[in-house]
Amino acid sequence: MRSMGTEEKGAKRTLKNLLRRREYLYRVFILTLIGGLCCGCGNAQEEVMADYAGQEAETSTGTGEAVEGGFDAEAADVGNVLESGGAQGEAKTKDAFDKASKLKDDGKERVILEGNSVSSNSSGRDGEKTNMSAKENTPRREPVKVKGIYVSGPVAGIARMDELIKLVDQTELNAIVIDIKNDEGKVTYKMQSDQVQDLEADVGYIPDIEVLVKKCKEKNIYLIARIVAFRDPYLAEKKPEWAVHTKDGGIFRDKSGLAWVNPYERGVWDYLLEIATEAAAAGFDEIQFDYIRFSTDVKTEEVDYGPEDESIGKIGIITEFTEYMYEKLRPLGVYVAADVFGTVIENETDQQIVGQDYVKMAEHLDYICPMVYPSHYRNGSYGIAVPDADPYRTIYGACSASVQELGVLAEENRAQVRAWLQSFTASWVPGHISYGPQQIRAQIKGAYDAGYDEWILWNAAVKYQRDSLLTEEEAEAERQQWEIERKEAEEKEAERQKTEAEKTQEPEEAGEGAEAERVKKESESDGGEAYPTEQESEGEGAEAEPVKQETEGDNAEAQPAE
Repeated sequence: MRSMGTEEKGAKRTLKNLLRRREYLYRVFILTLIGGLCCGCGNAQEEVMADYAGQEAETSTGTGEAVEGGFDAEAADVGNVLESGGAQGEAKTKDAFDKASKLKDDGKERVILEGNSVSSNSSGRDGEKTNMSAKENTPRREPVKVKGIYVSGPVAGIARMDELIKLVDQTELNAIVIDIKNDEGKVTYKMQSDQVQDLEADVGYIPDIEVLVKKCKEKNIYLIARIVAFRDPYLAEKKPEWAVHTKDGGIFRDKSGLAWVNPYERGVWDYLLEIATEAAAAGFDEIQFDYIRFSTDVKTEEVDYGPEDESIGKIGIITEFTEYMYEKLRPLGVYVAADVFGTVIENETDQQIVGQDYVKMAEHLDYICPMVYPSHYRNGSYGIAVPDADPYRTIYGACSASVQELGVLAEENRAQVRAWLQSFTASWVPGHISYGPQQIRAQIKGAYDAGYDEWILWNAAVKYQRDSLLTEEEAEAERQQWEIERKEAEEKEAERQKTEAEKTQEPEEAGEGAEAERVKKESESDGGEAYPTEQESEGEGAEAEPVKQETEGDNAEAQPAE
């Protein structure tokens, strides 16, 4: 139980936040009035927003010692990979008024969050009409064809982050995925969230999130907040009532000994929504949910997800969660994405195990990000002996399957696909190869040839090879070369098919000519008479008669016995 001092502190903090929000909303009202009178002059808007941003910075400082490194979640999770194989244009900086609109909607959402939580409103559809105006009026950054890298929380908070920002600025890269809630369930900066602070779930890996966001925005970097959803050992231990339980009432743990939270528990949804809302307020352009699934170590007969499991299956609840988050977050001016296993693209068994239906999820997202790491595919997948040793064919096969599966949806009703690519050597895979510049470019080409030009590189240690990346000019030249190669390949294939068709047609024409010659010779030997004689006609009639009798016999046999 918390002490009275902590409760008073929490109450004061909440009151302070509400007062600040009220003051801000009053300023927005005055700003709107001035804007109307001044025909949209932007100077007053910028001054008000700059003043407000300064107040936010003063009250959002956090401390914490940065730790370099990070848990290699993807590599460690290889033991959990499913048996069947297992994951426009140049953007413009938003102006101050866009930021004002985004913060205004965010403030409104945070004030009413408790009353409009999923716990009291179990279906996201209930809020659809209310959110429509926000969807129409809240601007979002122009969509970017992402070429990005992953950065862990500890690395994002140290000097090395400046080197990574420089790497993005000097190469074809334009985006960074930063851990905001990591695989351990920890929020990576001192977040102004009552739930996060009450649970003591935040750490100071990133000392000042506003400074970090500002640095990235100055370089026009597209920022993606990675939020790990249902693999949350910290929350499961802190609030065991939200954890996945075994039939005997204990907390379920995976092969690594980690507890997971229950996707059916609406309190978890509220918690994740609050964290995502705060990330949006901090200036992230996109919220990307990872581990938006069930554990692969679960045996259905051994766990208890609660009574709702009887009416809604795994796929149903994960799809509902996806739809709910999209409807709640999109009005805040951010894009919404989800990471999924690569094997769920076309494998229904895998979909049932983890609850990820690729097509259904794609209907409720801006971006869907399959983790198509070659090391995560079983030997023999896509007819490849060792997928890890053939990165181009593996990525091309997986991405081509994605194109085919999502083809059932209208383009305007489906998420854009952005593949996670392998930027590490999977030394644990028998027959593996080392991954360097050649293998990374091969993966990028595999995705491109299948029809996708967005990708993110994953390396848990955040160590990326500079020579595996190109400058923007080099990347464009490479793309043009690929287009030339693809056009040449298509022309060769068309020529091959034409040749095959001609070869097939020649024997048929030769056969028809020989038959015509034979008939002509027979006619000439008969004196030119091509018609049968009367006797031949009568003979044919006689031969036809037994057929009638046979038919009558068949009908007789078909009659039921008396």
